[in-house]
Amino acid sequence: MLFVIIAISVVLVVLLTAVLKLHPFLSLLIGAFFMGIASGMPLADVVLSVNEGFGGLMTSIGIVIVAGTIIGVILEKSGAAYRMAEVVLRLIGEKRPQLAMSIIGFIVSIPVFCDSGFIILSSLKKALAKRAKVSIASMSVALATGLYATHTLVPPTPGPIAAAGNIGAENYLGTIILIGLVTAIPAAIVGYFWAVKVASKIEVPEDTVKNGDLNYEEVIKSFGEMPSTFKAFLPIVLPVVLIGAGSIASVLGGEDLLTNILKFLGSPTVALLIGVFAAFFLLPKWNEETLSGLVGQGLVSAAPILLITGAGGAFGRVITNSGVADVISGMDLSALAGGSVFLLIPFFIAAALKTAQGSSTAALVITSTLVAPLLPSLGVEGAVPLALVVMAIGAGAMTVSHVNDSFFWVVTQFSGMKVTDAYKAQTAATLLQGVTTIVFTMILWTILV
Repeated sequence: MLFVIIAISVVLVVLLTAVLKLHPFLSLLIGAFFMGIASGMPLADVVLSVNEGFGGLMTSIGIVIVAGTIIGVILEKSGAAYRMAEVVLRLIGEKRPQLAMSIIGFIVSIPVFCDSGFIILSSLKKALAKRAKVSIASMSVALATGLYATHTLVPPTPGPIAAAGNIGAENYLGTIILIGLVTAIPAAIVGYFWAVKVASKIEVPEDTVKNGDLNYEEVIKSFGEMPSTFKAFLPIVLPVVLIGAGSIASVLGGEDLLTNILKFLGSPTVALLIGVFAAFFLLPKWNEETLSGLVGQGLVSAAPILLITGAGGAFGRVITNSGVADVISGMDLSALAGGSVFLLIPFFIAAALKTAQGSSTAALVITSTLVAPLLPSLGVEGAVPLALVVMAIGAGAMTVSHVNDSFFWVVTQFSGMKVTDAYKAQTAATLLQGVTTIVFTMILWTILV
């Protein structure tokens, strides 16, 4: 009966979000209160669980989400994202424009939301398509799938961070970043091949229009004076390196001064804050407009993610306190233990939620709260196993992007594709990405665990 109540709670959240268009923050809170009351928890305990779940998650990852969002805003506004794009184009060459766009998306979406990344790189994508004489739809899908791969799998994007926090893996972000980057590669590759083989056959009106104003060099110049390559990449690379060094120091152990310093600098909160300060060097000048204004924009962008993530934590805490862990502990789960098959559980849950309500972040948050009580019973603990669980959830959160996903409409509108063509190009590509990712994750589990 408890599992039936959990299922009804999830369906309630999906209906409120997808059908009534209620904000996911309120939908998750309503679902949390319904879950607590319906499961027979004392009313006072329901309120306490909601507050503890919300506050507990903010304690572990709240600042990390805010810092990552601020870095993304500064990269966007300072032209650093364009500089990164230009560097990749120069390295890859114009003979493989779709590959260049896929790699650009892969890098940019680590700190920048995929919707924003697609919009800010849209003019560059169209100019390069004209210059290379390739389909704009093909370039759009290559960029979109590159963005999508890291958006759902690699911290400091909020979705994977929230999933890590919900399953108790917030101390293993270094491992999750490393495994996320590796896992995102096949997802991006399959998206690239779909863009070349399928999307290249789709024609949009702009393909047949000779737009003399859309010149690659002029588009690059229109960005203004862009920061140096070193400054552009530093806010992304530095936190990743610090978190990685901190993770290595934690594994090696020891209490000497150097180890403690590395652990301190490698904690996600400190590493991302250092990334924010590194991003300040991208700003043309330091004044109230930049130091306060852009940080303020980052805070505004982070607020909905913080609220959704916190509400997901509240939902998860209520589920945990309802006694579901005791029920699971009394079940015979030996058939799932020790193998990679159980990864299909979070994958299918996340895929169902993603397909039903559209938001990858919400799918990551809700699924991670649902599977968290299951993991101890299966003996899933430690950095690598928990990181692979996050990958399985992320794979489901990719599957699929369609009309109830804002990213679907960003890709459609900024590429000029018809909805039917976008289903064939973008939606099918995200399906392949999700399936490829879960298969690759299961292979990694077999090898590493």
